[in-house]
Amino acid sequence: MKQELFETHYQDKWQAFEASLSALESRKRSHKAADVSAFAEQYRQGCHHLALAQERQYSPYLIDRLNQLALRGHQQLYQSHTNIVYNMVYFILLGFPAAVRREFTFVAIASLLFFGSLLVMATLTYFEPSLVYSVYPEGAVRDFTEMYDPASKHRTESTRTTADDFAMFGFYIKNNIGIGFQTFASGFLLGAGAIFNLLFNGIAIGAVMGYLTELGYTDTFFPFVVGHGAFELTGIAIAGAAGLKLGYGLLCPGRLSRKQSLIQAARAAMPLVYGVFFMLLIAAFVEAFWSSSSYLSNTAKYTAGACFWLLVLSYFGLGARHEPK
Repeated sequence: MKQELFETHYQDKWQAFEASLSALESRKRSHKAADVSAFAEQYRQGCHHLALAQERQYSPYLIDRLNQLALRGHQQLYQSHTNIVYNMVYFILLGFPAAVRREFTFVAIASLLFFGSLLVMATLTYFEPSLVYSVYPEGAVRDFTEMYDPASKHRTESTRTTADDFAMFGFYIKNNIGIGFQTFASGFLLGAGAIFNLLFNGIAIGAVMGYLTELGYTDTFFPFVVGHGAFELTGIAIAGAAGLKLGYGLLCPGRLSRKQSLIQAARAAMPLVYGVFFMLLIAAFVEAFWSSSSYLSNTAKYTAGACFWLLVLSYFGLGARHEPK
């Protein structure tokens, strides 16, 4: 390709890259994760064009111009990587609650499906304990019954070590993230997968709650789940909302093609997914190091649990009322 045609073909991209550089250098735009990602792609293209110009031995003027853009891009990209902490804090404080408020309809539907099925199943199982066997095999029922039996639970907690806490922390992360991702990703099945996972998890948790409550194991079950439940249960509901968003994009593309609608829905859902992973990570930490602690009284656990629920509800209800720009 001749140099004139090369310059004509890519001139707009170079000007856009230069404009991005000038904006970043003057600090007139905020360093959001999405901006950094778009800028990285511009930088990659700029380096590729520089390599082509050098290989084809274009004029020194053009090579020098592209080289200067690449050097400036490298400097800004390096600085952008140092802002990872800023981007994370920005997302947690503003981006995530704003995304939840933006997708409030899907969050409300997912919460109704999940928490509604949980409460209904808990009530039914409390009055008819045998229903638990319609959800769990006999061996699983025996295991969690023994786990929350006051006598065996006291023995287990008294012999638990710090190493055990860290091991369970890793297990809870794997388990929680797995449930959250499955609930989200199943939304690709026209949203039916997300609905199924929300109902399944709600029924499964509700069955355990109702069964153990009927047995009178409230002093071992509820103090354990009340702390991390605020983060874990809310996270599962929001993961379901992200899955419903995907399903809606496929079912109701509007004037877009289904592919374009799915891509658009996935982009809108990803902030929810990132936030869910953050919440489930907190849930795993609380569950491993706080919920299972034998040194804390039930009063302390109930008080902390109430504070956690108040924090979560306030975070989504009052946080980022003015959406970040």
